[in-house]
Amino acid sequence: MAAPIDYYFDFSSPYGYAASARIDAIAARHGREVRWRPILLGAVFKVTGGQPLTSIPLKSDYAQRDFARSARLMGLPFKMPPTFPFASVAHCRAFYWIEDQDAGKARMFARAVYHRIFGEGRDIAGPQELGTIAEPLGYPAADVVAGMNSPGVKERLKTEVDGAIARGVFGSPFIFVDDEPFWGADRLDQVDRWLQTGGW
Repeated sequence: MAAPIDYYFDFSSPYGYAASARIDAIAARHGREVRWRPILLGAVFKVTGGQPLTSIPLKSDYAQRDFARSARLMGLPFKMPPTFPFASVAHCRAFYWIEDQDAGKARMFARAVYHRIFGEGRDIAGPQELGTIAEPLGYPAADVVAGMNSPGVKERLKTEVDGAIARGVFGSPFIFVDDEPFWGADRLDQVDRWLQTGGW
């Protein structure tokens, strides 16, 4: 069986939100699965010298327009949250704790978090709210909060971020089809074509 597609994303990335709506369907058309891998762009930016688009003069206004336009193109609701960018450490840890129980439910959790943030434009203030989002998936909020603070989950996130940087990931979303990298939600059609043709 072909290797899973690696989908790296930051929960504070509007383009990651856009890609999350299509990546699984694209992979399924070609008999592939997707390994969702949340990371921290803040750690990546320390290596690249990058910064959030909304903090760059001239690019900021354009970026916010493009976030909304890209979401509309994909048929997604979109509203900027009051706090942006935001630290997504707790979001990632909650994801990895849930993934240790059930990878499918972790993807459902990620989509629900993304919808809350960019679909509804709401801040997710902390671990307790993330735990509440996980409850419909069968995980008590208290268990999620305890899990995301466990040493193993903290180490898992560090390992994922370090591994992503070592692999050359510098933005969100960042997708690998085997060893071929694709950066950005606007490269999803290329991902689809690459899977269809085996590359070009």
